[in-house]
Amino acid sequence: MEQTSSKPKKMKLNVKRTCLIGIAFFGILLLWGIYNSYCGSFLTYLFAESIYGVDSAALKLPENQNLFLDVQYLVGIIMALDNIAALFLMPIFGSLSDKTHTKLGRRMPFIIVGTVVSAIALPFIPVFFHLGMIQDNYVVGIGGVITTMVIVLCFMMMYRPAAVALMPDVTPKPLRSKANGIINIIGYIGGAVAVLFGIIMPFSSYLDASKTNSYEKLWWIEVPFLVASVVMLLSLLVLVWKVKENKIALAMKSEMERGDKMSETVDQVDDNAPMSKANKKALLLILASEVCWFMAFNAVETFMSSYTMFYLDSPTSFKSSLDLVNGICSALTFLVAGFLADKIGRKKTVLIGIAVVALCYLGFIFVPSGINDGAALTYETKGPWVLFIVFGIMGIGSSLIHINSFPMVVDFCNSKQIGKFTGYYYTASMIAQSVTPILIGLIFKGTKQWRALPIYAFCFMSLAFAIFLFVKAPKRQTGENKKGLEALDVD
Repeated sequence: MEQTSSKPKKMKLNVKRTCLIGIAFFGILLLWGIYNSYCGSFLTYLFAESIYGVDSAALKLPENQNLFLDVQYLVGIIMALDNIAALFLMPIFGSLSDKTHTKLGRRMPFIIVGTVVSAIALPFIPVFFHLGMIQDNYVVGIGGVITTMVIVLCFMMMYRPAAVALMPDVTPKPLRSKANGIINIIGYIGGAVAVLFGIIMPFSSYLDASKTNSYEKLWWIEVPFLVASVVMLLSLLVLVWKVKENKIALAMKSEMERGDKMSETVDQVDDNAPMSKANKKALLLILASEVCWFMAFNAVETFMSSYTMFYLDSPTSFKSSLDLVNGICSALTFLVAGFLADKIGRKKTVLIGIAVVALCYLGFIFVPSGINDGAALTYETKGPWVLFIVFGIMGIGSSLIHINSFPMVVDFCNSKQIGKFTGYYYTASMIAQSVTPILIGLIFKGTKQWRALPIYAFCFMSLAFAIFLFVKAPKRQTGENKKGLEALDVD
C-alpha cells in the first residue's frame, strides 16, 4: 500500500503487487508454450502428407525423411503470418491502450477481450489437425488449423502489449529490471506448465500406431490446449479481481514522476520536448539488436520440436525436457539479472547475456544426428545429454537479455507513452519472428541440413552482440534508490 509524506521516501518495489501483475504474463507464456510445442509439428505432418501423398508411418522411412525438411518453409510461412499481422496490430493496440480511459483502467479492457477470445479459440487447433489426419481431408485440417491459429494470435496481440505495459505503468524506472525479473518468474511458471504437458503428453505419442482409437488420439493432444484455456481464464479473473489499475496509478503518480527523472538514458527524458538525437540513436540500436537476437531465439523456438524428431530421432518429450531445464535456469537468474544490472549497468549485463547465448549456439552446432544410416525414425531414443547443459546455460544468458532490454526501451518514454514504447519493443521482436520462420525454412530446403538451425542462430546472435556494442552506455542516475534486497518492499 502506498504511503504519502511531506518528506520523499526511498523508492521500493512492491513485490506483492508486482507478483499480481505477473499473472498476466503467466497467461502469455502458458499459451505461447503450448502453441510452439505442438503447432509446428501439426503443420509439418499436414503439409508432408497432403503434398507428397504419404501417411505418417511412411514418412518415418529413410527415403522419405527429407520431405520433412522440404516442407519447413511452408511451416515457416504459416508460423510467420501471425507475426506479420502483429507488426501492425501491436503498435496500434499499445498506442490505443495509452489513450483508453475506462472504469477498469487503460490496459485491462484489452487484456480481458484478448484473453477471452484467445482462450476460447485455442482448443480448436488440435481438433482441426485431428480431423485432417483421420479423414485425409487436408482442406479442413490445414485450413482449420491456420484459421484458428490466426484468431488466437491476433487477439493475443491485443492482450500482450497491454499486459506487459501494466508493470512499467506502476513501477518507477529505476526499479523496472527487478520488477521485470519477478513477473518473468511468474510467467515462466506458466511456461513450465506447458512444458510438463509436452513431457507427459508429447506429440510424438499421438503418432504411436498402438493408439488406434480416434477419440483416444484426439484426447492426447487436446488436453494441453484445453487446460491452457481454462487456466488463462482463471488467471484473468484473479488479475481483474486483485489489480485495480486506476487506483494504483493514482497512488503511484508522484512516485512515477520522481522515477522519470532517474532513468538509465543517455539524455534526460523531457515530457515537453521531442526525444533527443542521442536517445533516439540508442533506442534504434537497441531495437536493431533485439531484432537479431529474436531472429536466433525464434528459429530455435519454432523448429526445435522438428529438429528433435527428425534430426535427433528423439520423442518430443525430450525437447520439452530441454525447455524445462532452460526455464528453470532462466527463472533462477531473473532476480539476479536485475541486481547485476544495478552493479554494472543494463548494457553490460545484456552484452554478457548475448555472448553466453551465442557460445551455447556455437556448441549446439556440433551435436551429432541420432539417425543411423538406413534406419527408420522411431522417436524412442534419448537425445544427447550435453544439450541439457547447453540449454541450461542458454537459459541463464537469455534471462540477462530479456530482464534488462525491455526496461531499457521503456526508459526512453514518459508514463503517458508506455503502451506505445511497449509496442515498439514487441514490434522489433515480431519483425524477427515474421522473417525467421520463412528464411530458415528455405535454408532447410536448400541445404537439406537440420544443422543449419544452430548455425543460423549463432550468426544472428553474434550480429546482435556487434550492434549492441554501439549502444552508448547511459548515465546511471540511481539517485535515492536502495540497492539489492533493500529495494524490495514485502509489506
